[in-house]
Formats: sequence, C-alpha cells, structure tokens
Amino acid sequence: MAILTVNNNSNAYSSIIRLNIGGKKFCTTIDTLTQREPDSMLAAMFSGRHTVQDSDKGYVFVDRDGKHFRHILNWLRDGVVPTLKDSEYSELLREAEYFQLLGLMDGIKASLFKRKDDEEIGTEMTRVDIIKCIQSEKVRFRGVNLSGLDLSKLDLSYVDFSFACLKGVFFSRANLQCAKFKDVDAEGSIFHNATLRECEFTGANLRGALLAGANLQSANLQ
Repeated sequence: MAILTVNNNSNAYSSIIRLNIGGKKFCTTIDTLTQREPDSMLAAMFSGRHTVQDSDKGYVFVDRDGKHFRHILNWLRDGVVPTLKDSEYSELLREAEYFQLLGLMDGIKASLFKRKDDEEIGTEMTRVDIIKCIQSEKVRFRGVNLSGLDLSKLDLSYVDFSFACLKGVFFSRANLQCAKFKDVDAEGSIFHNATLRECEFTGANLRGALLAGANLQSANLQ
C-alpha cells in the first residue's frame, strides 16, 4: 500500500508520476491518473489532497500484482478495454475493483457478455437439433461448429464428428461408443464419465479436455 499524508499544497506535485506496482515500474502523468476515473483510488491518491511518499528512489510503491497494470494505464489514457482471455479478464477485473475503476469494470463485463453472445451465434446447431439428428442412422457432424453445447447424457454412439469444432462441449455421461473424433478441435471439452469405447481420436486436439472417469477401452488416442 502507498502511504498517504495530508498536504494542502497542490503545487508540490510534478506532472510526472513514477509507480512501482508489485515490483513492476511504470511512468505516467497526474492527468492520466485523475481525469477519466475521478472517483477512483488512483485519482484520490494523486488529486493533490494528499502527499504520496516516495518509497523507492522516486517511485511510489503499491502492493498489488503489476501484471495487468499497463492495461489499467491504457484504459485511463484511451478508454479502450484490452482483448484478453477470460481468465485474464478475471484477473484484470480484480485489479479494477481494487483501484475502484468503475468504468473499466463495466467495460470488462460488457466485453465478456459480447464474447458469450458471439460464441452462441457462431454455434451452428443447438442441443435440440442434435437430438433430432441422432434419431436417424449414420449421423454425421463433420466440420460442424458445436462449440459450447451441452450434449451430456445423450446417445451419440457411432456419430461422426470428424473435423468438427467441439471447444468446450459438455459430453458428460454421454454414450459415444465408436464415435469418430478424427482431427476435431475439442479443447476444453468435458468427457467426464462418458463412454468412449472404440472411439477414433486420431489428430484430435484434446488440450485441457477432462476425461476423468471416461471409459476409453480400445479407443484410438494417437
């Protein structure tokens, strides 16, 4: 935490501010820290109502993780929310909450909602569509985008998913015996307790997929 003491002399401030955020050093201006988010903690620290004591050769130390602080400064400069992974958005949101950056918090949440909407629009079929299709014989979803769908507990045996996009699909407890997953992108998919006997996974991307409890007897996982 930075140490604050009262100071009524606002002229004592230089326009250049040097910050040490958890060991990462940044250089910015008072205008950047105070104008876009005037009700934030950073604006209060450098509003001129307090003296922030230099603790490291001209740098003001704040005991926070500096990993995403550059995104905070860029937001304060330009009002632009960065494009990040969902996990990184969560980390940045935590920092925005700490510094009381309400505008950035709203921007992050809006970006997450938009991403979710875009993913739903990009999915070519719904769970109901899948159920209708599997009532017929020799079902094929080759090259189809099914990312994010909940296909848990369905009988998908012998279905051909080759070359499909199956990112984040929930296959928990589904019967996938003899299904074909050749060259699919199944990153982050959930196969918990699914039946995968004699499945074909040649060339599949299973990075981050959950296979705990799955029956993989005679499955080809090359």
